[in-house]
Amino acid sequence: MAAQVFSYDSLVHAVSGAVGSVTAMTVFFPLDSARLRLQVDENRKARSTPAVLAEIIREEGLLAPYRGWFPVICSLCCSNFVYFYCFHYLKASWLRGRQAAPSTDLLIGIAAGVVNVLVTTPLWVVNTRLKLQGSKFRNPDIRPTNYSGILDAFVQIVHDEGLGALWNGTFPSLLLVLNPAIQFMIYEGLKRQLRRGGPRELSSVEVFLIGAVAKAVATTATYPLQTIQSILRFGQSGAPTERSKLLASLQTVKCLLLNRARKNGMLGLFKGLEAKLLQTVLTAALMFLLYEKIASCTFRAMGLSAQHLKRH
Repeated sequence: MAAQVFSYDSLVHAVSGAVGSVTAMTVFFPLDSARLRLQVDENRKARSTPAVLAEIIREEGLLAPYRGWFPVICSLCCSNFVYFYCFHYLKASWLRGRQAAPSTDLLIGIAAGVVNVLVTTPLWVVNTRLKLQGSKFRNPDIRPTNYSGILDAFVQIVHDEGLGALWNGTFPSLLLVLNPAIQFMIYEGLKRQLRRGGPRELSSVEVFLIGAVAKAVATTATYPLQTIQSILRFGQSGAPTERSKLLASLQTVKCLLLNRARKNGMLGLFKGLEAKLLQTVLTAALMFLLYEKIASCTFRAMGLSAQHLKRH
């Protein structure tokens, strides 16, 4: 019976998180397109988000910033559903009524992140390829691709590069489970601080602000690895074939980090950070706001609002 209650509770959080993230990403999707261009296309001279977006629209059309929206939304929906479900299920099972702590949130976030990465990396590899397909790159070494959709991209990648290519970037992705883990640790910690006076529902402004702060810290701390992750998912990193066919190795990540730093300086590791922060902080803040409101309304409709606040 307890397992059923915890599973249902986790399901509400998972659906709320997925819906919130999909809505937020749709609103700020052009900012993510600008961020990805800055990470992958090293020869692009435009450095600021508005300049990159202006270039994309001028050269590729008004709808170009929304290229690849559908596969990204599909991947994001699946990814956030898995992460929110695992995080809240593991938290409920681990704590069993005990008081949560930042270290507990961090460990649970890492565990949920590992499950999420192993399950959803192929979706993110495909959506990165589709999002960049048809783009006008400044780097002449980037080869054009021709995928007709999500399924065709899966088939072509497996046929041309092998099954392991669907998990390109898995190693940095596993390291990057620290990103949502740090984000949730800070978010849950700040939420507990705001509720020190007793269980209560946070205001929209409070949720938006703590969501933004949590994501800003997590993104800045892990950004160089996010850049390498994007390059590996794109599949044109120039890494040795025997290393990149299977899971990305530590040596490959190290080489890509060193090459990028050697070519562009240490600041090159943070190229696109402005676009990433602008997009990810606003998206995460809106996502947490929608997530909390959807979950709260669902629990309230079921008459579980008080119990929900006590547990979380």
